[in-house]
Amino acid sequence: MSDTPSQFRINHVAIVVPDIDAGLAFWRDALGLPVGERKRVAQEAVDIAFLEAGEAHLELVQPISEDSGIAQYLAKKGAGMHHLCLEVDDIEAAMQRLRAHGAQLLNDTPKERDGIRYVFVHPRSTGGVLLELYELPR
Repeated sequence: MSDTPSQFRINHVAIVVPDIDAGLAFWRDALGLPVGERKRVAQEAVDIAFLEAGEAHLELVQPISEDSGIAQYLAKKGAGMHHLCLEVDDIEAAMQRLRAHGAQLLNDTPKERDGIRYVFVHPRSTGGVLLELYELPR
C-alpha cells in the first residue's frame, strides 16, 4: 500500500430536503445557483438535484419512499446536511488506506451507479460527518 493518498476533491455536499422544489426556491432562485442535473435514483429511493457551486456541487436529496434510509434520516434528524462527498482517483486504494487507519466503511466493496463507484464512511470514523467517496468513470 502506498503512503501517498489519492488526490481528493470535494465533489458535493448533500442536503436532505422534504421537497426538492421548495429547496430549489432557495438554492436556485434566491441564491442563484444553476441546476446541473435532476433525476430519480430508484436504488436509493430518492430524487436528487445537483446545483453547480464552483468546482463542486450541492446535492438536494428528497426521499421518495417512506421506508428508505433518507426518509428515516429526515424523520429522525430533519432537513439539513447529510454528507460530504470527496472524489478520489482510486477508490480501492482510498478504502485500503482508510481501513489501515481503523476507519469503518459502510460497505465492504464499492457500490456503482451511472458508472460512478462509491463507498460511505461511518460518521464515527470521521468525527461526526457521514463521508462518501466517489470514483468517477475514467
